[in-house]
Amino acid sequence: MARHFTDRPQELVPKYLVQLLPQQRHALVVDTATATLYVYENKDGVVRYLTDYYVSIGKEGMDKFREGDNKTPLGVYNVVGDISREVLERRYGPLAGQYGIGAFPINYPNDWDRRAGRNGHGIWLHGVPFDTYSRPPRASNGCVALSNEDFVALAKHVKVGATPVIIANGIEWTSPGELNALRTDLTQAFETWRSDWESLNTGNYLSHYSRQFAAPGYNHRTWSEYKRAVNAGKTWIKLRVDNVSIFFYPGDGELAMVTFNQYYSSSNLSGTTKRRQYWKKENGVWKIIHEGMAPA
Repeated sequence: MARHFTDRPQELVPKYLVQLLPQQRHALVVDTATATLYVYENKDGVVRYLTDYYVSIGKEGMDKFREGDNKTPLGVYNVVGDISREVLERRYGPLAGQYGIGAFPINYPNDWDRRAGRNGHGIWLHGVPFDTYSRPPRASNGCVALSNEDFVALAKHVKVGATPVIIANGIEWTSPGELNALRTDLTQAFETWRSDWESLNTGNYLSHYSRQFAAPGYNHRTWSEYKRAVNAGKTWIKLRVDNVSIFFYPGDGELAMVTFNQYYSSSNLSGTTKRRQYWKKENGVWKIIHEGMAPA
């Protein structure tokens, strides 16, 4: 049965839920400090508390760094699968019982984890053994475990490929007004980046990138050289974006994860991709610190 966490600030919301897509109808926020999983509903772009559940996390705590450390990761993830009890039993035999009624795998490690050197795999939201109602607050091998009854209730709010899972060690709460201000600040920075790229003013475009920027195969210097060479061969660029989601990242200072569809066309090339950027605030200014492809 759901446990409703009484210390939740009634008028505040988690700072992480900056901008959800319409198809992201619910968001899951796990607070490892209070062993609580909150479910938030996305109603026309406004997030509202729906319910919460008691959970168990890794027996060695949180902030997973390597395979086998029995810790639960901290970050922004997505549910990427739905494994039924029947599949668990077929796949794991007698060991399936530890996962209970079912499991929702998440995409740990993500790009930010890999940049930091974190590794490991198999982080799930899952049930508990059928002879156990719930487990102690720290009892899993790194997964987030709920009672089987709560797992079944939670499943009604989960959509594979769409539902975000934010795991934090102590939630940063904010008012709806402050969340709107953060959304405006980030969307303005993002739109200026888009406009500067489209303008073919490469200097202005590159000013949005942190000196600590990295992308697969690039650092700030090589990225700048590449972009200057590419733009020198173009006479025009048009850049359209849509399906922009924004999540404030837990535990890494002023960091935000922005995911979007990118429709690029120019005088000599065009293409459509799904992109993900990590923006970090440096001296009061949002800068892109990491960029790459996002899963389709």
